[in-house]
Amino acid sequence: MEKSKNYQFHYSLTGNKNQSLILLLHGFTCNSQDFDQIISLLSQSYCCLAVDLPGHGKTRVSGDESCYNMSNIAQALIDLLEHLQIDKCFLLGYSMGGRLALYMTLHFPERFEKVVLESASPGLKSEKDRSHRRQADSQTAQNLENSNIKDFILNWYDRPLFKSLKKSPQFHQLIEARLANNPLELAKSLRNMGTGNQPSLWAQLAQNQIPLLLLVGEYDNKFTTINTEIASLCPAASLKIVPKAGHNIHFENIDEFVEIVRQFYDSRVVRNRVFYENYSS
Repeated sequence: MEKSKNYQFHYSLTGNKNQSLILLLHGFTCNSQDFDQIISLLSQSYCCLAVDLPGHGKTRVSGDESCYNMSNIAQALIDLLEHLQIDKCFLLGYSMGGRLALYMTLHFPERFEKVVLESASPGLKSEKDRSHRRQADSQTAQNLENSNIKDFILNWYDRPLFKSLKKSPQFHQLIEARLANNPLELAKSLRNMGTGNQPSLWAQLAQNQIPLLLLVGEYDNKFTTINTEIASLCPAASLKIVPKAGHNIHFENIDEFVEIVRQFYDSRVVRNRVFYENYSS
């Protein structure tokens, strides 16, 4: 547990600290333990730093609701890296954590070697769309505050985005893990870190020079469309569509997910394109 200004971060640091480090950022309703299986496979070759993001898990926030927005969380995570004496590392973010990872890549490019974005987006392009989404996020947050958390989580994962995830035999275990979160804290996260409040990052993509690997599941049509456009705008980005998976790739097809991530981090980059050694799909 690391306390820094308004944040008391809960995190796990697994693996040899002399190896390259990966910072892992989870999605909404998750926590750092969401990556336990990934870490068990990657920690032989990398040191893995998984953090409970504000509003989730055991991380505690002592400031006001602005502490839950993207820019302040990003700076707090950079402060955490400073505290741990980590000058530069790899970065991996899933969904909400992927949106945060992209923000950090664009605003702190000197801190990251390569970045994996799983089922992520640069936000919404227009203020009109962001306004509509903020209203929707606010209403959803209010529902979360006023309902049973198990009912909320079941409704959240009943969306088309998670259709393939629900077919997993481990789906009920996933739901049980989500129930450990505090609903009032989740509501603060949704209001402030939801897509409606996220700054649009589309205009900055072309200038990015940090190698990005965009991962989307073959069943996730919405994010395949979004990430195809990201790849067309960002020369440093490469898109990989992962078979037998929807939005939550690292849960639905963990072996292939880990293999792709490992090959990307181990590969060399040629003219902003990723060159995979000994990898076929």
